[in-house]
Formats: sequence, structure tokens, C-alpha cells
Amino acid sequence: MADTKFYAAPVAGGPVRGIVAVPGSKSVTNRALLLSGLAAGPSVVHGAPATRDTALMCGALRSLGVPVEVDGERVALGGDGTLTGGGTVDCGLAGTVMRFVPPAATLADGAVLFDGDPHARTRPMGAVLEALRALGAVVDGDRLPFVLHGAGGLAGGDVTIDASASSQFVSGLLLSGARFDKGVTVLHDGAPVPSLPHIDMTVAMLREAGVAVDDSQPDVWRVEPGPIAAREWTVEPDLSNASVFLAAAAVTAGEVTVAGWPARSTQPGAEVLPVLERFGATVTPSGAGMTVRGPDRLTGVDVDLHEASELTPTVAAIAALAATPSRIRGVAHIRGHETDRLAALVAELTALGADVNETEDGLEIRPRALTAPADRPWGAYADHRMATAGAVLGLVVPGVTIDDVACTTKTFPDFPGRWAALLSG
Repeated sequence: MADTKFYAAPVAGGPVRGIVAVPGSKSVTNRALLLSGLAAGPSVVHGAPATRDTALMCGALRSLGVPVEVDGERVALGGDGTLTGGGTVDCGLAGTVMRFVPPAATLADGAVLFDGDPHARTRPMGAVLEALRALGAVVDGDRLPFVLHGAGGLAGGDVTIDASASSQFVSGLLLSGARFDKGVTVLHDGAPVPSLPHIDMTVAMLREAGVAVDDSQPDVWRVEPGPIAAREWTVEPDLSNASVFLAAAAVTAGEVTVAGWPARSTQPGAEVLPVLERFGATVTPSGAGMTVRGPDRLTGVDVDLHEASELTPTVAAIAALAATPSRIRGVAHIRGHETDRLAALVAELTALGADVNETEDGLEIRPRALTAPADRPWGAYADHRMATAGAVLGLVVPGVTIDDVACTTKTFPDFPGRWAALLSG
């Protein structure tokens, strides 16, 4: 693998052109792994990326007594859905582990300790833990580290939560809900839930596993009690990771095709396509994949990314290279992501000379010539999407170095190698 400390972001010598295949979706993978661990029989997940988030979910399931065998991008899970307590779950910095696994751990027959990276201890967890208490679970603590006392099952039933900080609060409860005695009905009461496509993804995958879900009423999701079917899952490409490669075409007036782009997807990353078109890029689907051709001049955008907030760092990087001002709205909740992404983007873009300020729910970015400072690398903040945003800017701004490109292994094995391969054609 390429050097992972103070990574010198390569500069594009001209328009970036090429075809790239990206690893499978982290969001789909960790849902498929959890459902497989809860299933009434052996399951297989194909196309699971060899990332830290995947490894953390596999480790979490093993700690609950689920047999897990990993062979490259194929993960086989045995067992019959029975979970055991007495172990420790390392959540790392994976929101899908810290929010999805605790509801499953209520089915274990003993206490389970949850902990994670230092920043994970600051991420919001209260909505999930309070919901589990309301449904009958015993939990010591309100943030990582905490102990969940599994009792071999959970009564379940109706629960009201405020999921305005993360759609993962809803998905976590729904994924295990079929195994609760009464199922679960989740009512959201608060500001709009961000990234609703992620909940749509959860509902769709539950149905694929034979679980009855009613989402016909806004802000209410009902999962009926019953078994979760064992099955084989095939993971589609991670479209949020793919957006970075499409951004390379946009900012260099190049042409990049992402192979295997699904015809339909519940991934929020798919929303990058209309955003790129608003920047002036041309988007063309084909049998080979999805192709983006960058314009000679990027036009600034005014976009609401509430439903696809994980795209914010990539969109902000493109906006900083546009010829006219941009505004990103609807993403106040990303202050609670892997890092405070709004504050991080303001700090790093400003260090490059950008004219950017933080608003109540996003960013305002105005055109200005950018220069990489000689005495300061682009800060990744242990956040994979901050690191890849720095790589996008480095295509156009000579001298950009990234202080921790290794954090991209959270969702993307060997990002530096794939990035260099695209630039070399």
C-alpha cells in the first residue's frame, strides 16, 4: 500500500480520464452482516469490502457468539441466530456498529461491553439507548463506553425517539426488531430525519430477508415479529466513495466512468449525480457504468444535502474550485459525524485560502485562488471523507498533503492506490 502518513495528493497533469471499480457499500454490507447474524441459519455476504468498518462489524458479531469466516470479499456467517453475552464490542469509529449492534445485543444471554475510538465516545448515542430502555433493556451508561445487559430477548413494542441527529437510530432498532417479542414500532418526534434513503435501504433489506415492515405512515416504521431468513447477499458498489472519482472528472474537465453503477439504489450517494449536473458536468449512464464529463468551467451550486449529507465534503471540495459562489444547506447534523465536518471543512478550506463560512445548517463558499500552505497539511481528523476531499482538491491545487490518508480504510481499501491508478490512466 502507498505511504499513509503525510500523503502527497497527486496533481492532475490534465483532464482525468478512466474507468474505476469501487469497493462495495459499507452501508449495505453492515446491514447484511447484522441481518445474517440474526438469521435462522447460515448466510453469505458477497462483495463485502475489506475495510475497517466491515472488520468491526464482523468482530462485533463474533463477540456475540456468531461464527464468522472471512475470505476476501466473501463473508460466511453460521449459527441459528442465538447470541451470547460476556464479550466486548469494539465499535471503532463505525456508526453502523455503535448504533446497530446494541439492539441485537439485547438478545444475548449476558452483559456486553461496548467501547470504541476516542472520538466515538463523543458521538450521539442517547436516542438508541433510551429507546432500548423504554423497550425493556437494561443499559449502564449513555455514551460509549456502556454496558448492555442482555436477557436473551426483549419485549419490544412501541417507542418514540428523536432521530434528527442520525437516521441510524431508526435503522438500528428496525434491524433487530423482528426478533423482539412484540416486534417494534418506531415513531420519530423531532426535526426531520436526515439521510432518509438509509432508512429506505434498511426497510428494503428487511423485506428481502422475509421481514414484514410497514412504512406507509411518515415518521413511523412498524416491524412485525418473526424470523429473519438466512440468504445470500450481494453488495453493490459504494456510491458515496464513487462520488470522489466522479468529482475528479468534474474538477479537471475530464471523463470518468464508475463501473457497476446500479440501475436503482437506495444509497444516498446516488444523489451526487444531479449535484454534479448542477455544477455543469454531464452525466451519462451506460452498460459500462456511470460516466461523468467535467465542464470547462464549474458553476457554483445551492444544494440541500439533508438526504445525502455524507456527500458534503466532496461537494464542498468541488465548490471551492468553482467559478461562482456555492451554498450547502440542510447538514447541521454532520457536526456529530466522524468529526464535526462543518468546522473541519471551514478550517481546512480556509487554510488553502478559500473564502468559506459556516452557517446554521451548512456552508457558504465563494471563489478565491487556492494555495497549499507549506507549513500545514490538510487535516483528515481521522475522517475518511475529509481525507478524500483533500485528494480531490489536490488534483488542482499543487502541494496538498493529507495528514492521515490511512483513515480511508474505514470504507475504502487502498484508496491511495486506486486514486493513483485512475490518474495514471
